[in-house]
Amino acid sequence: MSASDRSVSLKLNTLTRGKASPLGFEEKSALPLQVIPTRSLPKQIAIIGNHLPRQCGIATFTTDLCDAIAVEYGAAGVFVVAVNDPQSHYSYPARVRFEITESNLSSYQAAADFLNSSNVDLVCLQHEYGIFGGKAGSHVLRLLHRLKMPVVTTLHTILREPDYDQLVVMQEIAARSDRLIVMSEHSSQFLQDVFRVPGEKIDRIPHGIPDLPFSEPVFFRDSFSTDRKTVLLTFGLLSPNKGFESVIQALPRILSRHNNVVYVIAGATHPHVKRREGDRYRLQLQALAKELGVEANVVFHNRFVSPQEMASLVGSADIYITPYRHEAQAVSGTLAYALGTGKAIISTPYWHAAELLGDGRGALVPFGDPAAIADMAIELLDNDAFREAMRKRAYLYARHMVWARVAHSYMRAFARACANRMQPARVAFPLRAAERNAPSRLINV
Repeated sequence: MSASDRSVSLKLNTLTRGKASPLGFEEKSALPLQVIPTRSLPKQIAIIGNHLPRQCGIATFTTDLCDAIAVEYGAAGVFVVAVNDPQSHYSYPARVRFEITESNLSSYQAAADFLNSSNVDLVCLQHEYGIFGGKAGSHVLRLLHRLKMPVVTTLHTILREPDYDQLVVMQEIAARSDRLIVMSEHSSQFLQDVFRVPGEKIDRIPHGIPDLPFSEPVFFRDSFSTDRKTVLLTFGLLSPNKGFESVIQALPRILSRHNNVVYVIAGATHPHVKRREGDRYRLQLQALAKELGVEANVVFHNRFVSPQEMASLVGSADIYITPYRHEAQAVSGTLAYALGTGKAIISTPYWHAAELLGDGRGALVPFGDPAAIADMAIELLDNDAFREAMRKRAYLYARHMVWARVAHSYMRAFARACANRMQPARVAFPLRAAERNAPSRLINV
């Protein structure tokens, strides 16, 4: 990187004010931006996480976050240290300047050395237990222990009942981070109650979404061969905990009332699942659809969907469904995306959905209850006014989640982290007495 690149300042852009709303009235800028002192703005930010073309939700999030910061503050100010899964190599864009091998502990130390020598003002770590090597992802601690600049960590999963190793790793990450970013109130509360993190160290910033217009599904139908069909949609990487079988089991009842319905399942099998068991889950879903006589009404788009294709795909849906099987889902990027495009949404009440879909922004149904899914889908399809009111509430609520605003919120968190580094040194959080007395286990750092 050239000296001129290093000296580029990140400029605070002003959000568009008085932007016309597609719902027919003036939408005010909902983000009262506090002025960030220029001296507090980091000029060079390194983001550690997965990055496209790796196929996973963290990769999509990291890519979108970098894009948003680059648009709002300048592309020269942000680059990526990417984490690669075993036996995988990716053709990354120039933004990715260093690669970590997930299972190779020495590569974490090399990454820290690279960052310490690269004039980086701040590191933003994207944390998910499963993307780092070692027990409970403990390899990342080797990197954090050696970094000399402020660290802000985005926590994509926060467990209410962690095992011992997950508890210790998370507490060490919290101690080594200047600030922690969570995406929901549930996550913030668990971080404080379970991991004993002070609330003043936590920033709650929503999952970002693209700023798309409020559009009618019919405008997108031709792209996916669903013209003149009523579309139920689920998208995202396939894995058995997603509960797609519940929607397939609901289809016979839905079709008895609305015979023009098609259920679209879009997304490749999750790479980790595919390595373990191939496409077994998808084949099970196909077999179930055939057994129930609805195979003609279930469409599989078996590929990783690009951001451009995703906009059209989600736009084509009349109803978006997340039928996940368990409540312990702290964040769902696909749900945030559907909310931001103004979809009528049916979901099971996992943690993120319970927060996002309150006040009539969506419909919650019990876990593993195909009959409840069918009843709600029929009610939404029978009642256009009910469906449209839900869509508008979802769309308007999600305006604070668009990526431009999320980028500004991240920059405020970064500025706070840099300013706090001028204060007295951080103190690690003490373990509770029960944890201090627990049998010692090796955490490799």
